[in-house]
Amino acid sequence: MIQIERQLRLQKIREQMQKNQVDACIISTPVNTYYLHQSIFQGYTYIPLEGELQCFVRRPSDLDFKTLELSESQCRFIRKPEQIIETLQETGLSIPENLWLEGEEMPQSQWARFEKMFAQSHLKNASHALRQARSVKTDFELDQIRRSAKMHEAVYSKIPSIYRPNMSEQEFCIEIEYQMRKGGCLGLFRCYGIDMEAFMGSVLAGDNAAVSSPYDFALGGAGHPSNPIGASWHEAMREGQSILVDMCGNFCGYLDDLSRCFSLGKLPDIAYRAHQVALDIQAFVQENLRPGVICEDIYNGALKIAQESGMAPYFMGCRQQAKFVGHGVGLVINELPVLAPRMKEPLQAGMVLAVEPKMVIEGIGAVGVENTFIVTENGGEKLVNLSDEIIDLLA
Repeated sequence: MIQIERQLRLQKIREQMQKNQVDACIISTPVNTYYLHQSIFQGYTYIPLEGELQCFVRRPSDLDFKTLELSESQCRFIRKPEQIIETLQETGLSIPENLWLEGEEMPQSQWARFEKMFAQSHLKNASHALRQARSVKTDFELDQIRRSAKMHEAVYSKIPSIYRPNMSEQEFCIEIEYQMRKGGCLGLFRCYGIDMEAFMGSVLAGDNAAVSSPYDFALGGAGHPSNPIGASWHEAMREGQSILVDMCGNFCGYLDDLSRCFSLGKLPDIAYRAHQVALDIQAFVQENLRPGVICEDIYNGALKIAQESGMAPYFMGCRQQAKFVGHGVGLVINELPVLAPRMKEPLQAGMVLAVEPKMVIEGIGAVGVENTFIVTENGGEKLVNLSDEIIDLLA
């Protein structure tokens, strides 16, 4: 299975290499290492445009190469990255004229080291192209995301039974996190970008949903100064507040994203009107999750619905509004593509997106929804069967 999947994924990477006139690529990040090998090790994978890839492993020092389903000639232990070019020279392989490195994740000192090693090569940044390669999933990857979504759904179905009177936002969040872990969630929440951090997700009650985030997420929350996102209040949640639960699902290495809105008693009418507009936007987006549709056009259509309904001031935040309505998911929570302005990329079958039209109303909180969809010829395939409606925890 690993070998079959690796060949499919190598093909995607090599298509990007050919498109960008690159002769070889070296990957070392955990995400891209797992993408190729369904395993993580510290080291490097050297991918030539043609021929066999080579794995150079530093740790674990006792890694059994048979688990990678690679031949002995493709794997070796090393102490330092300079042994990569030594091996290429010893085996008579050509030194690449144009070499890709994961520039957006690699420290400058490491980049400089590779510049010295490959003095005859032109080093280029591969990060965006590798994300593009990962954006269209294989059938196996789609099955993993479907599996994660179903396990995620099972946990979310328990949320109404978790609530207890006089719970704080933080206590409610912790109980949901506990059920997520009991339900099989791995807990790890990978984000792309050096300025993106989060822990599992967030529970936002009332005006905490309006607190602006330093991160590129749809909603913020005060959190803790060292992790300024999500639940923070120690006082009891109050009747008349909405509660948005947005926990990332990572039950098998591949992620899905899911948000649901709850209330403590009846909310003001504007909250239900805003929630219905969010559902209308979701339906519009789902219908347009088809191959060839431009990402920016979907965002603009969603924004138009919010504007024509009078809900634009609340759309994707109120004090600080996020400029997207959906994002790719996979090995990280913020994969490509993004449904946002200036994103001219056409969708492709097999892309997976979290669609999250949300509204934030000061004095009430956040309403709206988030579901994960697969792009198909017939529109988005929704991965869970949970109700999208606001659920009253006091009913």
